[in-house]
Amino acid sequence: MHVTIKEAQQAIEAARAKAEAIGTQMCIAVVDSGGNLKAFYRMDDAWVGSIDIAQKKAKTALFFGMPTGQIGALSQPGGPLYGIEHSNDGLITFPGGIPIVDKDGVMSGAIGVSGSTVENDHAVAEAGARAIGETELPGHPWRT
Repeated sequence: MHVTIKEAQQAIEAARAKAEAIGTQMCIAVVDSGGNLKAFYRMDDAWVGSIDIAQKKAKTALFFGMPTGQIGALSQPGGPLYGIEHSNDGLITFPGGIPIVDKDGVMSGAIGVSGSTVENDHAVAEAGARAIGETELPGHPWRT
């Protein structure tokens, strides 16, 4: 099941509120379970370059069913996923992308956030994802 537009808007609103609470401007993207853009929000004064990054973080989290920061840890030189960021027309493997998992344990989409430190990006994305679901797939083989 795809994330609905209502859910996508709820996720964006929760992420936007978290970004405002920590005093930063973000680009926030929500993709459906096919990796297609469902909703997008660019806060005033958010970097233009963060538009593409937010969308790619969402797609990366969706394509691999895990937070982008976790993929980043696995894609370091010598790691099992080294070089993965060059696949799929470019992936983003640093924090700020999080899967959205529905109540049945099925990934319905993902959220990607860009515009601040990777720690802030992750926190804002997590706030958005948790507003409408869970953030981990049950039994994912790479879960640590």
